[in-house]
Amino acid sequence: MSDATHPSALIVNALTIDVEEYFHPNALDAAVSPTTWSSLPPRVEDNTLRLLDLLDDARVSATFFVLGWVAERWPRLVGEIARRGHEIASHGYAHRLVYRQDRPQFRADVARGKAVLEDQLGASVAGFRAASYSIVASTLWALDVLIEEGFRYDSSIFPIRHDIYGIPGFSRFALRLERPAGSLVEIPASTVRLLGHNWPIGGGGYFRLFPYSVTQRALRHLNCRERRPAVVYVHPWEIDPDQPRLAAGAKARFRQYTNIHRTEARLRHLLRDFRFAPIREAFAAFDLQPAGAGAAVARQAALTDTRTRLPTGAAL
Repeated sequence: MSDATHPSALIVNALTIDVEEYFHPNALDAAVSPTTWSSLPPRVEDNTLRLLDLLDDARVSATFFVLGWVAERWPRLVGEIARRGHEIASHGYAHRLVYRQDRPQFRADVARGKAVLEDQLGASVAGFRAASYSIVASTLWALDVLIEEGFRYDSSIFPIRHDIYGIPGFSRFALRLERPAGSLVEIPASTVRLLGHNWPIGGGGYFRLFPYSVTQRALRHLNCRERRPAVVYVHPWEIDPDQPRLAAGAKARFRQYTNIHRTEARLRHLLRDFRFAPIREAFAAFDLQPAGAGAAVARQAALTDTRTRLPTGAAL
């Protein structure tokens, strides 16, 4: 069976990029203080531009969850992402774990990150992803803050057991949540169910650690057996094997640097094997456009090139 006729070709998956520096991952918190961030050599702009070129080559659009700290320092980068036809969403401002903040602190971080992006775009953003998927069972109040701040969807819950994040019993698939503050669509990071547990696939360290064939089989299972779109995520620093090595602990170094030299080639392979689009297209059935987005979308569309766009929609 050719790739074009494989059942997985019928599903549009969501490709997501968390735009942050190589020193932002929370696994490195013990080694890098936010007070030193501005003194470290920056690499996020060049790495993100490399990813944009890679996506141009593959004719794929994605959702870019941009950290406010990055957007403030490289404002032209946000415009370039939008100009090339990608969706802009928020990654908060300072990459702080939700459960290390109280409600006012989280709200301030979310509002600041959202405002930076919207001021630069001249348009509202609909989506949010917390640092390190850190909306957990004890911080579900964060969903109400996101609703109150005007977000239409969130992608911050990982339905697995992990030492930094995770709600193991949460839905594996996108759903609309009714909260005290209103309604919000939650789009969890993708997993497969095996031996009574959810296993993470298709992103970050898991994409680098497991052989590519494991990722390929897992996504085909989601697309063909479960008829669901996958949510794949990657960071700009993951295609940068020459990034400075930080003096972190053994576990942090393992998470940060394992197989980092393989990421770009694997990503190119993945983009050939499966269909991808931004979250707002892969999950179009949930109507994830920001409120009043018609004029803003038209303005952004006028800036994009004439690449062939992927068909949208997926079985949910």
